[in-house]
Amino acid sequence: MTTKATSLGARKVDDETIRGIAPTKTVGETRPKPRVSFVSDLLTLFKIRVTSLVVLTSLLGFFLAARKTGTDVMTWKMLATMLGIGIVSGGAAALNQAIEATQDGKMARTKDRPVPSGRMTKATAIGWGLASVAAGCALLWVMANPLTALLTFATAATYVLVYTPLKMITPICTLVGAFPGAMPPVLGWTAITASVDPESLALFAILFFWQFPHFLAIAWLYRDDYERAAIKMRPVVDNTGRITLTEILANGAVLIPVSIAPVLLGMGSWPYIAAATVLGLAYLWFGIRLALLRMAPGAAASKRHARQLLQASVIYLPLLVVALIADGSR
Repeated sequence: MTTKATSLGARKVDDETIRGIAPTKTVGETRPKPRVSFVSDLLTLFKIRVTSLVVLTSLLGFFLAARKTGTDVMTWKMLATMLGIGIVSGGAAALNQAIEATQDGKMARTKDRPVPSGRMTKATAIGWGLASVAAGCALLWVMANPLTALLTFATAATYVLVYTPLKMITPICTLVGAFPGAMPPVLGWTAITASVDPESLALFAILFFWQFPHFLAIAWLYRDDYERAAIKMRPVVDNTGRITLTEILANGAVLIPVSIAPVLLGMGSWPYIAAATVLGLAYLWFGIRLALLRMAPGAAASKRHARQLLQASVIYLPLLVVALIADGSR
């Protein structure tokens, strides 16, 4: 009877395997992870999605400065500037990951990155990082101007040498990190004008205030990860979530009038005002929804709302960029 039951069970497993329902697996067997290519590791090391956003916002500054000065946009200078800023951004990301390899290895979200996973050594990551920062700044010095190269280098240095170590010390790291995070449109602007003008500072302000709900949503969503790695993001040290939510709502509210500031400097008109206001209110609403839950950071029931706030932040910025460019192109 036992033999027959075993046979039937085995036949069922085999049938399920054939139909793709359950794979055949020996007890104790572990399936090897799929091989990750070196190119894929480099893209992860350079944080390609973050770098793409850096290039997009740099392009905004370049485009608006070109429009103000009557300079052609589609030039080799534009391509070289975006490439240079992108390379430096990727290099800074690589250095950041080399410094934070131990912390990354403790977090589920980052443990499979090239360095903590062991697929790449810290020395290799540092080498790629330093070479990229040097190459990008050199390209900007030659193809744009020395001011853009120096500002780009200062931005990368602040991110790597100030913001990164502060994450292990104080939640003020988010405030400090917002300064290099808001620089890309300024860099794009100075590549054309070789000067830091009020228009570029208005663009800087938009990115500065946009970052707080964005990064605090990430920290809220992955609070347990950050706590395990002893990274002092605001939701980790704010047990009730009140300070975190206050920062989210305050910065989201300030962002609305700040996003309209370019109009006062001649970079937009009523259509842009309408678009910026609607986008800002929608972004703020997702923060309000999270606050209305009255839950502590990392609470399972709050993660859906935190993720939606994060998604709203990622949608908000490209749409605002498009609105600002399209309005001035009318």
